[in-house]
Amino acid sequence: MCGRFVVARATGDLVGDWAVDDVEGDGPPPSWNVAPTTTVRMVADRRPHGDAEGEVRRVLTGARWGIVPPWAKAVQGAPLINARIETVTEKPTFRKAVLTRRAVVPADGYYEWQATASGKQPVYLHGEDERPLAFAAVYEHWRDPAVAEGQPGAWLRSLAIITSAASDALGRIHDRTPLIVPRDRLDEWLDAGTSAVDDVRHLLGSLPEPHLVPRLVSTRVNSVRNDGPDLVEPLSDAPADDAPADDGQPTLI
Repeated sequence: MCGRFVVARATGDLVGDWAVDDVEGDGPPPSWNVAPTTTVRMVADRRPHGDAEGEVRRVLTGARWGIVPPWAKAVQGAPLINARIETVTEKPTFRKAVLTRRAVVPADGYYEWQATASGKQPVYLHGEDERPLAFAAVYEHWRDPAVAEGQPGAWLRSLAIITSAASDALGRIHDRTPLIVPRDRLDEWLDAGTSAVDDVRHLLGSLPEPHLVPRLVSTRVNSVRNDGPDLVEPLSDAPADDAPADDGQPTLI
């Protein structure tokens, strides 16, 4: 799965990395410990609302990480942060979104926790030469019945990151990995014209296996109270852990 990740780049860098036309909102600042239910950046191709023939624009916008299906009565509950590639075209929560509401989540890398004899060791996985990554995602819009139409907060955009089975190399760390869209496949992935279920399944299956570089890092990343570039430093270079002692499990508090 993907339960924590890093977005160390500022808005201007993301615009250049992903050929963005428009930026919506200020967005969250760079973070080295992005956690579920927080607002994250996503990139999507969209036409003007209600204009099926309008110009497609690439937009950098925000979304809650943890998809909320349109029929949900409330946001509360276990966040659906990941969608499995094997079932994303079948499960009711994701099957409409993956046909017409595909996006990518810009990232520099993500964390997994590898089981060891002494506990769970956090591992930072990143692109070769620290190249930016694009996590495949699907998004939805949820109408909050407690907020009047037209008021801020009336609609919530939320997303889930798609995961696939990890390769033998990555599988030694964790059996799942985010599905990563190569830069030269971005237009194809974001194209809402690809909306037939068989075509989308083919698109999903055609994305190549990612080549990621693992790095052992400090257990400071276990708590989302900790943030900063020191979290991705190699373990031998990381500062001494001044966080409270824990059991090696990641926590959201």
